[in-house]
Amino acid sequence: MNTQYAAYTNSTRRRWLQALASTPLVPTLTAPALADVATKTKAHIVIAGSGLGGIAVANRLSKLLDGAKITIIDRKEEHNYQPGYTLVASGVWPVSKVRDRNADFLPAGIEWVKDMVASFDPAANTVSTVSGQRIRYDFLVVGIGVYLDYAQITGMDISAIGREGLTSVYPSPEAAQATWATMQAFAAKGGNAVMTLPSTPLKCAGAPLKMTFMLRDRLFKAGTLGTSKIRFESALGNVFGVKAVNDNVLGRWRDLGIDVDFSRKLTAIDIGARRATFAFPDGQTQEMPYDFIHVVPPTRAPDAVKNSELAWKDGPFATGGWLEVDKRTLQHRRFPNVFGIGDINGTPRGKTAATVKKSAPLVAHNLVEVIAGRVANENFDGYTSCPLITREGSAMLIEFDYEGNLTPTLPMIEPLQDSFFAWLMKVRMLKPAYISVLKGRV
Repeated sequence: MNTQYAAYTNSTRRRWLQALASTPLVPTLTAPALADVATKTKAHIVIAGSGLGGIAVANRLSKLLDGAKITIIDRKEEHNYQPGYTLVASGVWPVSKVRDRNADFLPAGIEWVKDMVASFDPAANTVSTVSGQRIRYDFLVVGIGVYLDYAQITGMDISAIGREGLTSVYPSPEAAQATWATMQAFAAKGGNAVMTLPSTPLKCAGAPLKMTFMLRDRLFKAGTLGTSKIRFESALGNVFGVKAVNDNVLGRWRDLGIDVDFSRKLTAIDIGARRATFAFPDGQTQEMPYDFIHVVPPTRAPDAVKNSELAWKDGPFATGGWLEVDKRTLQHRRFPNVFGIGDINGTPRGKTAATVKKSAPLVAHNLVEVIAGRVANENFDGYTSCPLITREGSAMLIEFDYEGNLTPTLPMIEPLQDSFFAWLMKVRMLKPAYISVLKGRV
């Protein structure tokens, strides 16, 4: 880096940091204030799942209700900051930054059942666990996330992530760490990279795009870009569900030399031979060799919801077995004492932490209204945020609603322009904000 460029870069970063220091923690990180007077009740609320949504709602209910019994069901003791997986997988963060303990975030006085939900019986207001416990409830919040259905890809083995060029950022911190090690090894030599996107609703739809941008950046920095090729294979007719963002990304990739194929679904992988098989809509298939592949799993609802009366029975969300909630109130459409939070919801968008940040206060408020004998009266607009990394040190902060309208909240950031400030938000600001949501503070 020459001296003049370094001085310019440092000056630019100082200006962004000064802007950041003078800016309140943006509207997207705020939430309605908690009620001054808690609602008295003897109701038993069961929360299935201890991810961001489940714990955030538990913390808010513990302040909004006086006398309630709150039970959370989940055997996971490690709390993973999943929005940080792409940072681990691209070498920006150490894996320790995405690991915390659930015990540090649960509110005092809550009952924690360290077991997994096996089934729901909403007609009997009962949850059954894997160990055979039957737990009755008056009200239920479902927040058990998604099921990563790698089994739809013949030959896929998540234990092999990190070997033979196989990567996937989704399953765990360990998988993200192994993905980074593989990315480093690939960048040192270069070769053919294949990035994938399934046709199902997706947890963090921006992650496959971030990984593609960052792989290209790592090849560039390693000096092997000229002897490498990146192909993005989408099972859809696009790479992102919001048209403005989709068009922007495709334009960037065209300029960066990243090729894109549409309507190609990853159906099989031969890990040892480093060959992937893609199916076309007309039934034809194509084998593609690779030196590096990023596998994004199809997702669906976990069996406990998918096989229950809580799942959608018809419409676009029935295939995946997603939770049947009203997209505005997040209250179940057939069982009014049930609410959904987070990735499990069968709604047009919203499988991100940012969605939970805005919807957790709403779910807690609407549930308290129902407990008090009133109707759920706050509506969710489908807010979703994606800090879309374009290279190390730069990102786009993309915010949008159910209708796919861009809904920027920071006047200093243009949603389709990348900046150091958006990068800084992703790397430095969003985890502290996430912890505040987790603790029910925003």
